[in-house]
Amino acid sequence: MVGNLLLRGMLAGVIAGILVFAFAHTFGEPLVDAAIAFEEASAQAAGEAAEPEIVSRATQAGPGLFIGVMAYSIAVGGLFSLAFAFVHGRLSSLSPRGTSVVIAVAAFVAIVLVPGIKYPANPPAVGNPDTIGVRTELFFLMIVVSLAALIAAVALSRRLSERFGLWNGAIIAGVAYLIFIGLVLYLLPPINEVPENFSALVLWRFRTTTLAMHAILWAALGLAFGALAERQFAVKGGQRGRPARAFR
Repeated sequence: MVGNLLLRGMLAGVIAGILVFAFAHTFGEPLVDAAIAFEEASAQAAGEAAEPEIVSRATQAGPGLFIGVMAYSIAVGGLFSLAFAFVHGRLSSLSPRGTSVVIAVAAFVAIVLVPGIKYPANPPAVGNPDTIGVRTELFFLMIVVSLAALIAAVALSRRLSERFGLWNGAIIAGVAYLIFIGLVLYLLPPINEVPENFSALVLWRFRTTTLAMHAILWAALGLAFGALAERQFAVKGGQRGRPARAFR
């Protein structure tokens, strides 16, 4: 069963990857071009020599983007299916499709939305190359903390639901999650390396487009995998319910 779910998760990742690539290529790449043009203009004004183009922009925006998005989406789809296999039937009494959607929403909040509030995505030309290591570490630390806090909130909700009921337990655990995440957001150091003359419109559109790409990814994974998993469970249930054929 786990192997079948893994294959379906990777297939859902393929579907999600195609949708994300189409959106990123249409709406994201023009913003990257605008950011690169700003970077080149700033370097030229400072008298710096132009950096050699190792990979052409056409390759980056086409095959490079497609391969990167598909590899990431398929890998996330596989991990998504493993999370589903662990949760479904143990922590959730929902249908396969309902469980899939809940996992997708929770993952989007914990992996994308919460870290993005503290450390939003930046286009090229934004950020100091000397601080890229620190910025990367802080971003992944925020993801790990958010995921751990979400898992702890789910466990707390299950314990509280036995005493206060399902809805009250979920609300209390949700409030505890928000308070803890708010404290973490306050304590972690901020990063603001956006140049003063960088276009605020390009920055805003890039960040909202990046958020939309992740929303498409997790929405497609939740819906596509939910449908595939529900079909798999229906087939398995049908096979169990068939009467055995008599030997002749």
